[in-house]
Amino acid sequence: MALKLTTSYLEDSLTLFAYYKKLGEGALAQVPDARLFEAMDEESNSVGVIVKHMSGNMKSRWTDFLSSDGEKPWRNRDAEFDRATLTREHVLQAWNEGWACVFSAIEPLTDADLSRTITIRGEAHSVLQAIGRQLTHYAYHVGQIVMLAKHFQGPAWKKLSIPRGQSAEFNTSVQAGELTQPEPS
Repeated sequence: MALKLTTSYLEDSLTLFAYYKKLGEGALAQVPDARLFEAMDEESNSVGVIVKHMSGNMKSRWTDFLSSDGEKPWRNRDAEFDRATLTREHVLQAWNEGWACVFSAIEPLTDADLSRTITIRGEAHSVLQAIGRQLTHYAYHVGQIVMLAKHFQGPAWKKLSIPRGQSAEFNTSVQAGELTQPEPS
């Protein structure tokens, strides 16, 4: 994904949120239905559980973002880790609903909002800090989803970035203006 150079923290953040959403979708598309709720061990989470957790977090953090605590009283975080099996449709619905909350909360913000104070679990954060906190949280979980999808697919895995052993070739092509950074598919 070609990241444009800007001086807007909000634009850059939206670009990165969109990148991680698309990366996660590229991985989710490769997870067989039968493995959506398969964990690697008892202490690990499945792709489906990670998505449920991300969606719950997103809905809680970004609903009424500027006016209420980011940990909503209606959120049941522990239930997000319930290993109950859902369908792919339920998983994708949760994924899309969560991301919709993220984008609908951030898109209307202005640079003047970045220094405003919000709370998460009663702890004060600037809007800038809250965005950074959530961006890193989602990147962490998308990385888990990618790792699990890649594990489940084995040799059938379709690369979401520069294939192994092709970095120098890719860099040469980018420098020659022939390519931009890869977007996850």
